[in-house]
Amino acid sequence: LLSRCLLKMVKGNIVVPEEILSFCCNGLQGSTSPLRVQEPGEREEVPGAMASPLPTRNPTEVQMSQLVLPCHTNHRGELSTGQLLKWIDTAACLSAERHAGCPCVTASMDDIYFEHTISVGQVVNIKAKVNRAFNSSMEVGIQVSYEDLCSGKHCSICKAYATFVAQGPSSSKVKLKPLTPQTEEEKTEHSIAAERRRMRLVHKDTLKDLLIRSPRETELETRDGSVAVPAEKTRVESVELVLPPHANHQGNTFGGQIMAWMENVATIAASRLCHAHPTLRAIEMFHFRGPSQVGDRLVLKAIVNNAFKNSMEVGVCAEAYGQEMSISRRHINSAFMTFEVLDQEGRPRTLPMVAPEPGDGERRYREASARKKIRLDRKYVVSCKQTEVPLSVPWDQSNKVYLSYNNVSALKTLVAKANWALAREKEKVRMYTLEEDKFLSFRIEMSVRIAASQAFFLLSDLRRRHEWDSHYASAELVQQVDDDDMIYHVVSQTLSHENKPQDFVILASRRKPCSKGDPYVVAFRSVTLPTHPASAGFTRGETLCSGFCIWTESDEMSKVAYYNQATPGYLNYVTTNVAGLSSNFCATFEACEKFLLKNKEDLIVRLQDL
Repeated sequence: LLSRCLLKMVKGNIVVPEEILSFCCNGLQGSTSPLRVQEPGEREEVPGAMASPLPTRNPTEVQMSQLVLPCHTNHRGELSTGQLLKWIDTAACLSAERHAGCPCVTASMDDIYFEHTISVGQVVNIKAKVNRAFNSSMEVGIQVSYEDLCSGKHCSICKAYATFVAQGPSSSKVKLKPLTPQTEEEKTEHSIAAERRRMRLVHKDTLKDLLIRSPRETELETRDGSVAVPAEKTRVESVELVLPPHANHQGNTFGGQIMAWMENVATIAASRLCHAHPTLRAIEMFHFRGPSQVGDRLVLKAIVNNAFKNSMEVGVCAEAYGQEMSISRRHINSAFMTFEVLDQEGRPRTLPMVAPEPGDGERRYREASARKKIRLDRKYVVSCKQTEVPLSVPWDQSNKVYLSYNNVSALKTLVAKANWALAREKEKVRMYTLEEDKFLSFRIEMSVRIAASQAFFLLSDLRRRHEWDSHYASAELVQQVDDDDMIYHVVSQTLSHENKPQDFVILASRRKPCSKGDPYVVAFRSVTLPTHPASAGFTRGETLCSGFCIWTESDEMSKVAYYNQATPGYLNYVTTNVAGLSSNFCATFEACEKFLLKNKEDLIVRLQDL
């Protein structure tokens, strides 16, 4: 206390009595510790702080805890999904506004899969934080769990990703400051956010492509002797008046409130088909096309698009209009919700078929089937943990976007790992290893006098890899999927235990930087193609995750890093090199450097022509 008083007196140019100054400098009760005056701006040291430093918390993180009351629940005493969506949207919006420093509006909400229901008396815990800020939009990651206060049990409910747009005066867009991730988890989410954004943008094209390739016949069948129910009987239309409690501080209707109203009419439509109380299992992406304000009338429409054996898809849309009916309605939002009906044992019941209306009804029927295929592929490929994804996933037009996403995101996840250990360093080449779970991963990197864009162009073409990698015999381009994804049939020089050369069918996905500081990425993973089955002359090999990341160091310098997550079939080769610190890795990478330097001059001319 005396020390603080002395500091204030010194700062205020107040004369300090000699007795006080002597007492403070000599310490209390014979202490020999001299007085240390805290400098302006210096943080006061907390006892024990050095021994156990507090973890750094993401400044955009928002935590919300809500006790589930009877007014929040449905007839079964379970939390209404609409109420949960309102809480999710509110927490995500608060997180977005923390980063933006200005009002934000919901632009979209990605697919949500609900794993469990929540009962009265339990606590909903929601954690939201900004994963990445782009130009004027940002991705917010939301984790939802419940807590049973009596048993202390915690359980995950769902994980969601929402996109928010920052708005300035007169609804003008605001340029956002970049977000710097700190932890390994934050770096992974920050890197993969660019891939999720890309996947959102191509979602409609994926659906259109699948519809073109799928048969146009609409199958009408019965189950258990039941007659198909006309879809028209499930149609619901309801109107809501937007009042001040439904709006945010800008006067716009809460996105979560609109989602809750949409969930309500969708539930009614599903109930009309099954004559029971359905359970919402999944929501396909909400996309907000425009705002609505206090005083607007929202018209909510829902209809069952298609009913499968144990689930049904309900399409729902929201339109807005003002007081004058003469003004045309504005399309606000559309979404597709998947419902199940559970029996007393909690198992999904068999549902009756739906007979679609001619015209638009048949179109919605076919689109629902296509969305189910995409949804299953996406859940299988994207939502699985890395250890659950099979090495070679069958390649199909319906899952090409999600296999590409999984390919790139797996490599970015490996890059973000923090526990890499330096195994060998030879001149400019450094080799690192990472041991975790069932995988042994390695990273080899060096700096090369070549522009990152040039190295990216040369290393992304597997047909030229044999020029510097002695393990490659040849690579044939089997399918040019699009500008960023190619499928190759690769033949290796390495002999298997069967004394036969190995071959691979590899998906190569390449990405240019999304923003400054991002690397160029070339990711590889195995896929299976009906046109290239395993043959007797080769031993079919598989790779789960490998590829290049290339960072710009200057206009003429780049850091090139190669990553490989070794699979059981590749472990023998990797273990031999790592255990013996063989120079094979370093020699291959040195050959890679020579290849890049040799071809960069020719490439400059080619890139200028492009």
